[in-house]
Amino acid sequence: MAISRANMNQQITKPGQKKKVGTVMREFKKGELHSGKDGPVVNNPKQAIAIALSEARKVKKSMGGMIDGCAMRGRTRA
Repeated sequence: MAISRANMNQQITKPGQKKKVGTVMREFKKGELHSGKDGPVVNNPKQAIAIALSEARKVKKSMGGMIDGCAMRGRTRA
């Protein structure tokens, strides 16, 4: 299944996620992106996007209940 740019942007919502996706795609362009820790170098752009979205999902989980860098407890967005 091909991932369109609009669909990819819907899946990435937080600034930390955007930074992570950019980092992964730069690694892919330089030829330094590996599948897994010591796996082979990734040559397929679709596989690179899948890895980027997976790592972005991990970043989102590690941020917890944060919205734009502010904790949700008692604070609202301006």
